Amino acid sequence: MPKIELRNITKKFGNFVAVDNLSIDIEDGDFVTLLGPSGCGKTTTLRQIAGLETPTSGEIIIDGKTVFSSEKMIDVSPSK
Repeated sequence: MPKIELRNITKKFGNFVAVDNLSIDIEDGDFVTLLGPSGCGKTTTLRQIAGLETPTSGEIIIDGKTVFSSEKMIDVSPSK
C-alpha cells in the first residue's frame, strides 16, 4: 500500500464542518483505524482519500503524487 499524506484537510457541507484541519501520514504497511462517535468525519475522511468526496481545502498526497490540492487547483479523478 502506498504512503498516504493528508495535509490540513477540511470538508464542509454548507455551514457544517465534517472534517476540520486534519493532517496525518500513513506509511506503507501501517494499520490505521479511525475511531469516534457518529458524525465525527470518519467516513467522510475515507471518502476523500478514495476520491469520492472533494475536500473543501487542504492537500492529499498518495505515493508521492498530489491527487488533491485546493491551493494548486489539482483534483485527480478516482479512476486514475
